[in-house]
Amino acid sequence: MSGLIIIAHAPLASALKMAAQHCFPEAAASLQALDVHAQQTPEELEAQARIMLETARSGDSRGEVLILTDVFGATPCNTVQRLADGVHAKVVTGVNLPMLWRALNYSSETLDILITRAVAGGVQGVMQIATSRPQNQASQPTHDQDHRHHQQ
Repeated sequence: MSGLIIIAHAPLASALKMAAQHCFPEAAASLQALDVHAQQTPEELEAQARIMLETARSGDSRGEVLILTDVFGATPCNTVQRLADGVHAKVVTGVNLPMLWRALNYSSETLDILITRAVAGGVQGVMQIATSRPQNQASQPTHDQDHRHHQQ
């Protein structure tokens, strides 16, 4: 089971962990979250992230860790890029709840497969939805002078 860490601007990391615990309490037990606060120095953040990374690596039989961050180029992402070796610890940015849920569901996969599944979950979880009334609701009256439905 690959280790999972979320490092994001406060309070996103903790909020995502709470949502994960709500839906996947067993899988989320090994999930670590680190909220990055505005007053925190990069050195403090790096020290905390390093401890989390070592804890996650020791908890996985393969020593593999997936680190999820919120924004590419921001402090959380920049910090963990320095810590991740790209082999046993890899970083994916743009974390969202569908991505996290997918990662939790497939945490027993190898790190590369886990990343593929997590990214797919994140991308597939972002979509525009059509707003339409449910089929069991009556149609609302219109203020149109011509009461036909303007169908072409």
